[in-house]
Amino acid sequence: MTATRLAFRGAVVFTYLLMLVPVVMVMLISLFNEEIVSFPPSGFTLHWYANAWARSEFATGFAISVQVALMATVIGVPLGTAAALSLARSSIPAKGAIGTLLLGPLAVPGVVAGTALYLFYLKIENGLDQDVVGTMPGLVGAHILLTIPWTVRVVTASLQGLDRVVEEAAANLGARPWTVFRRVTLPMLRPGIVAACMFSFIQSFENLELTLLLVGPGKTTLPVAMLNYLEFRMDPTLAAVATIQILIVAALMVVTDRFVKLSRVV
Repeated sequence: MTATRLAFRGAVVFTYLLMLVPVVMVMLISLFNEEIVSFPPSGFTLHWYANAWARSEFATGFAISVQVALMATVIGVPLGTAAALSLARSSIPAKGAIGTLLLGPLAVPGVVAGTALYLFYLKIENGLDQDVVGTMPGLVGAHILLTIPWTVRVVTASLQGLDRVVEEAAANLGARPWTVFRRVTLPMLRPGIVAACMFSFIQSFENLELTLLLVGPGKTTLPVAMLNYLEFRMDPTLAAVATIQILIVAALMVVTDRFVKLSRVV
């Protein structure tokens, strides 16, 4: 084995350790017996999982996070898919600028985007005399801005590997454009769309920065509930909640990869 290949493998292992060690530590801390984390632990317990289950703010936050993520995914993924198809297949002017605009939310810090949306919603409230900040529609609308860029990015990458010969053959055989899209293009895009749904759901479900300024009474998501809990107590309960989040995200990725092979579209 050459020194270059050995160094490359060492760098890969180091990168994986850098990503996975904090995750493993959070999962381990969730089992510590002490309320104040210390090493080595005196013992292990599942008490903190029971404590998280007993606290209503976590259950309510989890339910709201799932609702918001599902609605944002259901609305944002079709819009992002349509935008990706338009950018890839049409000859509209300024496609590069439009693509950059659609991907812009990925580059803007979440706190900045949340503040801007908060001010924008206040202007809407002043103009329409209708509450927007702290409402479910306002929160879902903000999270749609998270799902569209991910969808555009993933579906565009999937379109680049799409063989248009099959579509042209279907059209030459007499299929109408809508039939070609429904029976040929859409099935070939399924891996990219499913991956976009997964990434969109995860981004919405775990978002804190954009959500923090837009939640209202009774509309607190799980990340915000965790932050509120941290203001008053610091024990492994949050590690237990974070572990559950990690397991949910890991399960989503495993199931998605089982059906669409994420390595082909990401």
